[in-house]
Amino acid sequence: MFKYLAQIWNSPTLRKKILFTIGVVVLFRLTTQISIPGANIDAVRALFQQNTFLGVFSALTGGSAENFSIVLMGLSPYINASIIMQLLAVIVPKLEAASKEPNGQRTINKYARYLTLPIALLQSYGTILLLNSQTAVPIFENIRDPRVILPVMLIITTGTVFLMWLGEIITERGIGNGISILIFASIISGMPQIIAQNLFLSQTDAQALIPLVSMVLFTIILLVAIVLVTEAERRIPVTYASSRFQGRGQASHLPIRLLQAGMIPIIFAVSLVSFPSLLGQFFVNSDSATLQTIGDTLSTLFVPNGPTYLITYFIFIIIFSYFYVSITFNPKQVAENIQKRGGYIPGIRPGSQTAEFLGKVSMRLNLFGGLFLAVVAVAPIIFASFIPGAAATSAQNLISGAGLIIIVGVILEIVRQVNAQLIMHDYEKLT
Repeated sequence: MFKYLAQIWNSPTLRKKILFTIGVVVLFRLTTQISIPGANIDAVRALFQQNTFLGVFSALTGGSAENFSIVLMGLSPYINASIIMQLLAVIVPKLEAASKEPNGQRTINKYARYLTLPIALLQSYGTILLLNSQTAVPIFENIRDPRVILPVMLIITTGTVFLMWLGEIITERGIGNGISILIFASIISGMPQIIAQNLFLSQTDAQALIPLVSMVLFTIILLVAIVLVTEAERRIPVTYASSRFQGRGQASHLPIRLLQAGMIPIIFAVSLVSFPSLLGQFFVNSDSATLQTIGDTLSTLFVPNGPTYLITYFIFIIIFSYFYVSITFNPKQVAENIQKRGGYIPGIRPGSQTAEFLGKVSMRLNLFGGLFLAVVAVAPIIFASFIPGAAATSAQNLISGAGLIIIVGVILEIVRQVNAQLIMHDYEKLT
C-alpha cells in the first residue's frame, strides 16, 4: 500500500492532477457553506430536520440544501439534461448521426450544457416555492414578487453552472470524471457527521451502539456486493478470421456488463416516485378543497419509505433498466460490426442469429442487473426500518443504496485512471 502511494507521489504528472482535483473539491465544499442572502436559515434547517425525504435530499447534496447555499440544487439539472440528451441521441435521427461522428460525444455534451440552463431555472423556481411553502416561518418574505424570486433563481442557476464548470475542469486537468467526483464528495461529506451523531448517542445509551455497528457491517456487505457486481461481465467468445493463423482464426471476446445501465435507472425511478409526494405537498396548500383532498391522498399514499413508495420504487428501477438498455444497446448493430470485421461467435451464424443471441444475453443479464439495483436501492431503507429510535434516520442516510453505487463507481474509475497513469509514467522512464 505504501509502495503504491509512493509510486503515485513520485509521478509528477499524476501528483499534480490529484492535488488539482483535491483543490477543486475543497472549493466546491466551501461553496456549499455560502447561504443565499436574505434566506431564513433557521427555518430551512428546522424543515429538513422534520421532513425525512428532504433530510435524505440534504445528505445527497452534501448539506448545500440544508444551508440553502448558492449551489442549492447541486448538479441535478445537469444530470437530468445529460440523461435527456442521451435518450434524444437514440430517438432523434439527426442527434443519432451527430453522436456517431468522431467528436459526437463532445457535441452531445455541448447540447447537454445548453439544456442545463433552462432546466436549472425551472427547477430552481419549483424548489424555492416548495421549500418556502413547507415552513411555518417563510424562508423568503413576498416570494411571489418577481423582484424577490428572480434574483434567488438566478443565484441558484449560476451555482449549478459553476459546479458544471468545476466538474469539466476536473475532467480536463484532474483525475477521474469531474461530475462524478463532485457528486461523490457531496455524498461522503455528510457521513462523518452522521457517524459522530451515532457515537454521541451511544455515549448516553449503550444500546445505541448496536444500531451503529449493524449499520457499518451492513454497509460493508453492500459495498463488497456492489464491487463484485459492478465488475461482473459476460464474455462472449468471438473468433476473427486471419490469414496469419492459416485459417484457424484469432480468438477474442465481447464483454457485456451485468450492470449495463449503471445509475441511470435509479435516477429515473427516484424522480418519478418522488413526484406524487411533491405534487401532494403543493396541493395541500391549495385553496381548493378538492385539491387539498388529492394532496392528502398523494402525500399519505406515497409517503417516503412507505410500502407503496418502496414497491413503486422497486418496480420503476427494473422497468427503467430494460428501457435504458433497449435504447443504448443495439444487438443488430453489434452483430453487423462483428461480421464486418470478419468475426463470428462459435456455434452461432453471423447476421440475424448473432443479433438474436446477443439480444437474449443482454436481456438476461439486464434482468439480474436490474433486480440487483432495485434490491440495493430498497434494502438500506428496509434495514433502517428495523433500527429503533433516532438512529434509524441516520442509518438510512449513511447507507443509501444509490450513494453506495456512485461511491463504488467513482473509486473504481479513479483507480483505473491512476493505474493507467502509473503505467505511462513507467513507460516514459524506460524510453
